[in-house]
Amino acid sequence: MSALALDGVSKTFATVRGARVRALEPTVLRVHDGELVALLGASGCGKSTLLRLIAGFETPDTGTIRLGERLVSGEGTLVPPEERRVGIVFQSYALWPHMSVGRNVGYALEVAHVSAEIRRARVAAALESVDLAGYEDRNPAELSGGQRQRVALARCLAMDPAVVLLDEPLANLDVHLRASMLEAFAAFHVKTKATMLYVTHDQAEAMALADRIAVMDAGRVVQFSDPRTLYREPATAAIGAFVGRGTVVDVRVLAAQAGQAGIELHGRRYRVRCADARVPGAAKLVLRPEDLALSEDGFPARIGRVAYVGGSWDVDAFAEADPATVLRLSLPDAHRPAPGAVVNLALIDGWVPAA
Repeated sequence: MSALALDGVSKTFATVRGARVRALEPTVLRVHDGELVALLGASGCGKSTLLRLIAGFETPDTGTIRLGERLVSGEGTLVPPEERRVGIVFQSYALWPHMSVGRNVGYALEVAHVSAEIRRARVAAALESVDLAGYEDRNPAELSGGQRQRVALARCLAMDPAVVLLDEPLANLDVHLRASMLEAFAAFHVKTKATMLYVTHDQAEAMALADRIAVMDAGRVVQFSDPRTLYREPATAAIGAFVGRGTVVDVRVLAAQAGQAGIELHGRRYRVRCADARVPGAAKLVLRPEDLALSEDGFPARIGRVAYVGGSWDVDAFAEADPATVLRLSLPDAHRPAPGAVVNLALIDGWVPAA
């Protein structure tokens, strides 16, 4: 059974000048029980609108939203946010500064008139799940940014939510805290098996955390798959360029069969992976840094930027036949090419999407 199901959900907003802007096209989405799904996309792609619709802060124009088997939006039904059993973690933490950590975590239970004994037990369990046991009497001002974010997460858990929604939860943290909190979120998900929907524009966060990633663009979910499939087999060339430092180059498919394509690139012929629907003709080839290598029998290219990234070199190269396109490759520590040098490059692998 799906913990969260959206069918044909869309949303349009009016601008200050009276124009209508479609923030979310009709969307179908299924999140399984206990799954962590990331909504990934650039600012303005519709991911936060989708989150607000699930939480009940916005009303969809069309479609239905179900939490488990319960209809919460659509078909004449609109369950208010406080009755949806949806927990939300904002990037701003949204903690009450005049309340202790324990009271922040248990405030929703207090408003719901849960008994003090049960409230204390649930607050303690929630704080323990985020490694903040014993912090009940602290003030939020005494905590680090990462600890405050854990308190916000514990507040969700104390409510026993059906789904936890996280809206760019690491956006306000520095790079070291972000890395630490990524580990904390991953450990938390394994421990609690909570169903989570995680909004981010950072693909590294999405790849590190999610069971599946929904890539959004212009109000649409353009691909929904596990991180490896998203990286290795992007549905379109645009997704391939967006995810994983991809390079997209023009090629000609000579033949395609059973997921393999013969292509021609810069006067050389190679065999790469392709979508089953691929047909011969002009196409886009998605290349990852590991798909290119130095080779005596390859096409000539000039080395541009060279950067050491610890154990390997990030290299930009430009094929002499196409000097406008940056080819990114990763080379071992011992194989540092000099900027400006001319080398030969060959394809080890690559992916031709259906579109």
